[in-house]
Amino acid sequence: MSRPGVTRISGVTSITGVASAPGGPDSPGRPRAFTTARLTLRPIERADVPAVSRLWTDPDVRRHLGGPVADDVVRERERACVGAPGALSVVRTRDSVVLGLVSVEPGARQGRTEVSYQLLPEHWGHGYAREAVGAVVGRLMAPPEGAEVPGIVAVTQEANSRSRRLLEALGARVEERFVEWDERQVLYAFAALIPGAGPATGGGSAGNPEGPHGNPEGPQGG
Repeated sequence: MSRPGVTRISGVTSITGVASAPGGPDSPGRPRAFTTARLTLRPIERADVPAVSRLWTDPDVRRHLGGPVADDVVRERERACVGAPGALSVVRTRDSVVLGLVSVEPGARQGRTEVSYQLLPEHWGHGYAREAVGAVVGRLMAPPEGAEVPGIVAVTQEANSRSRRLLEALGARVEERFVEWDERQVLYAFAALIPGAGPATGGGSAGNPEGPHGNPEGPQGG
C-alpha cells in the first residue's frame, strides 16, 4: 500500500537478494542495468547511498510522502538498499552523478507491476524523470521472449500535480481514485507508452516509502 504522497508506477521493489551485473538479462518484471540517451539505470551501489538517503530526508522530495523519514528507519534502509532487486539508481551518464531512483515491484497491486520513482530536487525540470520512467515502462512492455507483458500501474497523491503531469505525459490514464493513509490517491494504468517516451537505444516519484529498501515513493520531479 502506498503511503501519503507516494506515487507508485510499480517501480518500487523488494530488497532481498542481489541484482545481476550490468548487461545481464532482465528478470521477469524487473529490468536490470541499461542506458538511455542521457542516463544509466542500474542496481544501487554502495557509493550511491548518500544520494539515495537524501531521497528519504529531503523536505521537498518528502512533501507528498508524509515528511522526512526517521533516522533509525533511514539507517535500516541504507543497509538494505544496495543491490536490491528492482531498485535502480538513475545516474547521469556524462558525469556519473546519481539523480534519483526508479523501482519496479511485480504483483504489487492486484497482480500488476507498480513503478515508483524519486529525483533529488536540484535535478527536477530537466526531463530526467520522464526519460528514466519512460525507459523502465518501455522495457516492462517489451519483456523477454516467452514472458507475459505485465499490467503496469502507478499510484500518487491527488495533490501531487507534478507527478500526475509526468504520468499523463507518459500515456498513463486515471483508473481509480481512493483514500489511503488518510490522503486522496490516484491510481494510473499504462495501456501503451506515448511514442518517443520509451527507452533510448545505446547501450521527484513513485513507490512505497516504507519499504525496507526505500522504495521511491511517488514521482517528485521531472
